[in-house]
Amino acid sequence: MSTVISVENLSKKYIISHQKQERYTALRDVLANSARRFTHKLTHPFAAPENNPTHEEFWALKDVSFDIQQGDRLGIIGRNGAGKSTLLKILSRITEPTSGKASIKGRVASLLEVGTGFHPELTGRENIFLNGAILGMSKAEIKKKFDEIVAFAEVEKFLDTPVKRYSSGMYVRLAFAVAAHLEPEILIVDEVLAVGDVGFQNKCFKKMGEFEGRGATVLIVSHNISLITRLCNRGIILQSGSLDFDGPVLDAANRYSAITSESLRSYKIWAEHVAPGNETVRLLSIKAISEINDQGDFFDIRRPITIEFSYRVYQSSAALNSAFFLYNQDNIIVFISSGTHDPEWAGRKRQAGLYTSRCVIPGNFLAEGTYSIQAIINTVDNIKSPTVHVNEKNAIGFKIYDPLEGGSAREQHSGAYYGVVRPILVWNTAYGE
Repeated sequence: MSTVISVENLSKKYIISHQKQERYTALRDVLANSARRFTHKLTHPFAAPENNPTHEEFWALKDVSFDIQQGDRLGIIGRNGAGKSTLLKILSRITEPTSGKASIKGRVASLLEVGTGFHPELTGRENIFLNGAILGMSKAEIKKKFDEIVAFAEVEKFLDTPVKRYSSGMYVRLAFAVAAHLEPEILIVDEVLAVGDVGFQNKCFKKMGEFEGRGATVLIVSHNISLITRLCNRGIILQSGSLDFDGPVLDAANRYSAITSESLRSYKIWAEHVAPGNETVRLLSIKAISEINDQGDFFDIRRPITIEFSYRVYQSSAALNSAFFLYNQDNIIVFISSGTHDPEWAGRKRQAGLYTSRCVIPGNFLAEGTYSIQAIINTVDNIKSPTVHVNEKNAIGFKIYDPLEGGSAREQHSGAYYGVVRPILVWNTAYGE
């Protein structure tokens, strides 16, 4: 495949000015300072005014380099202020870099913010032709796609209204419709799709999926990591303007999860002397394990996940039991599972020693999203009031994604897929009387 975007040592510097704050002064100080400034002006008539500014250099990007091949679907990940939008503006030729260069081969369409590329005084109809011309399309080509664009954007009633009167949602619908249907070779999309409603987002996701089929290149910036892993095959992470990682999208998502402080890892191991528990039992480790990604934090929705407890029992205990609560990103309990369903050990006394208990969550059961586990070990000597030895909230966490490559569990469904769980159930249809 050929290289369509080449970024070499790209840097962008901004100068930030700060007005120096004066301390609180009394009236005599104000009069004295005024006299001093008046005298200075008389003795130095051509000097610049004294306003005590301070200047700070801010590097939005610093020596960023990477190549993008034709057909790549690149997700750009990073915290707010990491330089993601600045990078896209440079690639879209909106902003000039301070140093370095970015070479682009192919027709580019950019969706960076609401209204970018539209003339507010022109109507929706006129802006379709204007944007098409900017993308290098002939009038005949635009006319051929015109009806499809209007139908996709759902702005028929407002087609001859100046776009300055459009809502932000109408802006986005029309902008995306133009960019997608005029078939650019490179599509650059910032977080702008978050403005549209759910129905429109579903159409956009489906349309972007079609780009892969015709070999187009897509660059996406989003804080929605599930969206990035679903639509992209490659990911880069920007941190403080510098390139932190460049590689397969799942590796990028895992690394971003690791460097984000609020993220939980899919495994946790404790030294025995500080492990959660007491003189009866201590939890030494808990892990979420996928058959294709043992130590990653992102798991394929189609694969089973094993929750594994490792614990040491110090003294015999009646009906010692391990259990967990599974929470989703909205802090809702998805389900509770308990070792009381273990056919071999339920109700049996545990002798001193090391134990490993496992529970399997089937594939195609959990919905896409982020999950955390509360780990519990108790003694069920009294079912109404069990003795709790371990109660570790947010012990581990993981994310479920649904890949487009290799067969999606979504089948023909695109966009948001609602529900706390998402099983694939058996359907049968009979035809005939």
